Amino acid sequence: MSKRDYYEVLGVNKNASDTEIKKAYRRLAMKYHPDRNTGDAESEKKFKEAKEAYEILSDAQKRSAYDQFGHAGVDPSMGGGPGGFGGGAGGFADIFGDVFGDIFGGGRGGQRVNRGADLRYNLELTLEEAVAGVSKQIRIPVAVACKACGGSGAKKGSSPATCSTCGGHGQVRMQQGFFSVQQTCPTCRGRGTVITDPCHVCHGQGRVEDQKTLSVKIPPGVDTGDRIRLAGEGEAGENGGPAGDLYVQVAVKQHPIFTREESNLYCDVPISFVTAALGGELEVPTLDGKIKLKIPEGTQSGKMFRLRGKGVTPVRGGPVGDLLCKVVVETPVKLTDRQKELLRQFEEEIVGGGDKHSPHSHSWLDGVKKFFSDMGL
Repeated sequence: MSKRDYYEVLGVNKNASDTEIKKAYRRLAMKYHPDRNTGDAESEKKFKEAKEAYEILSDAQKRSAYDQFGHAGVDPSMGGGPGGFGGGAGGFADIFGDVFGDIFGGGRGGQRVNRGADLRYNLELTLEEAVAGVSKQIRIPVAVACKACGGSGAKKGSSPATCSTCGGHGQVRMQQGFFSVQQTCPTCRGRGTVITDPCHVCHGQGRVEDQKTLSVKIPPGVDTGDRIRLAGEGEAGENGGPAGDLYVQVAVKQHPIFTREESNLYCDVPISFVTAALGGELEVPTLDGKIKLKIPEGTQSGKMFRLRGKGVTPVRGGPVGDLLCKVVVETPVKLTDRQKELLRQFEEEIVGGGDKHSPHSHSWLDGVKKFFSDMGL
């Protein structure tokens, strides 16, 4: 199979400068590199083709031979110029290291700048605070830049020394033939410098543990699981890198009266069976204060009353929720003998009145009788 013209492969003309050729190859290598196109045979083929074209055109002698004799002038099997992949300064190995630096990060020179770690703070709120919103002062442990050494890690009056392993680049290259891989320097761990005389305060770390107080504004309507981001309030970065963020994680305490489901509040309202039977009016609590609740005559236990607009305003917008009050008829306890006797007389009169006083009980009993009859019992 005939090979494509190398200039055509790289997408440059025959008068292209070394810089243009290098730039064209970098673009193709980044696009078709196997690590970016796992399992893509076509991309791997184009990557190898671009690599071969650059190896020839980046070398002045090989390029001259190729311009005169074409592929025959540079193919060792056809008696052409020297084979193998060269690699002086500016050659294939040099640019391949550059490409690996771009693909895997890190660059080729200078210290590695690391962003500080993000932090999380668990903040407990009462239901009232969560619903209304509140400002809270919090104290957090955090790593900050050491003031004694200005964050350098070196003792005052001294400075970090250039790493002898990587020459200050923070990266080293391992090369086997034409193949070059760039990785973090094992001596300085990407810093590009080593501390020979460490700071006595931070012991060469450049950061120290500290406490800081922050004011956190909690918006109305937050709920358990919500979090608030404070940009730049996390740990300090390394080598002048940006600080991380602080995430305040909200947890709402259990309330003695109300439970919350999204924007609605719920509460149980105990009433006597006399109030349930005769009806009445009672005061129920809301987060805004007391409110009158009218209990109709003959109210059954479990009846739900909805007080509109007495719930929660959602933090992300939307209509205000409601307060739903569930009536719970309380059975009297610790009765005196007289009270028991009165209840027995009351029960006799209720039973004697038929189903008009207890329609639910009678309908239930009728259903039970039919069920037993159908079962043959």
